[in-house]
Amino acid sequence: MKLELGNTELVANTNDIIGEVPLWHAEQSKLYWIDVFKPAFHIYDPIEDNVRSWTPPEKLGGYSLYRDGSVLISGRSGLTRWWPETDKHELIAPIESDRPENILNDGRTDAMGRFLTAGMNKQLETASGRLWSYDCKSEPRVLQDGDITLPNSICWSPDWTTLYFGETTSNVIYSYDYDLESGAISNRRIFADTRDLPGECDGSIVDFEGFLWNARINGSCIARFDPDGRLDCLIDLPVSKPAHLTFGGEDLSTLFITTATFRMSEEIREREPWSGGLLKLQTNTRGVREPFLVV
Repeated sequence: MKLELGNTELVANTNDIIGEVPLWHAEQSKLYWIDVFKPAFHIYDPIEDNVRSWTPPEKLGGYSLYRDGSVLISGRSGLTRWWPETDKHELIAPIESDRPENILNDGRTDAMGRFLTAGMNKQLETASGRLWSYDCKSEPRVLQDGDITLPNSICWSPDWTTLYFGETTSNVIYSYDYDLESGAISNRRIFADTRDLPGECDGSIVDFEGFLWNARINGSCIARFDPDGRLDCLIDLPVSKPAHLTFGGEDLSTLFITTATFRMSEEIREREPWSGGLLKLQTNTRGVREPFLVV
């Protein structure tokens, strides 16, 4: 199918420092996302055309949603369950706490309700991060230990047999064989070496045809790759720091894009008034429904 795109639009100007991990809640028809730096937790309601925001209990790198309205945070303390409406929170597992120089970044939930997130050295000095898996019924387990400096792009193929995982410092997106039943990974290989593309690889999402869409932070664009890792196209954006993206809307054909202003000069911010906001772009393709955590 030939890709067709509408114009980029500003949805909400939330002035995020690093807007990340947009998730479309299909049952509520709302778009969730976070600012990992402030920190902030946002919900956009397209019917009411408004945004509600909360302050999480700590800085976070990723999150996922329970059906009861609570949120699983991958934060500075580890994995924490948080109820935004009451601000109640409880620590579930202090992952990465044995490596005090590490923090958690990115995260996504698979079709079995299993949450994946990854650690990273806060100063980006060593590749000491770990890729974690948590299924809410047992202790978190390590899928990969080491060779992780700045993890991003956690997502899966539409049939859930391939896991994608980006390494921003090397500007490479990897793929793994993924056993959905057990959550095991194997056969790591390079999916896309993006060093010759504008910017660096940040968050990614996969559409129903298996094309991977990657936000090119510092590159003012989105890169779309076919299922074999070949570059399909670059999509220009009016912001230099797109950070993450997902499909939403009633038919999952609207591409929502979170953006950043981190270390951006006032001069650039004046030229890019939409930086730090939530953007959207209408497409003629569609995404895959986002799973909930399974308790």
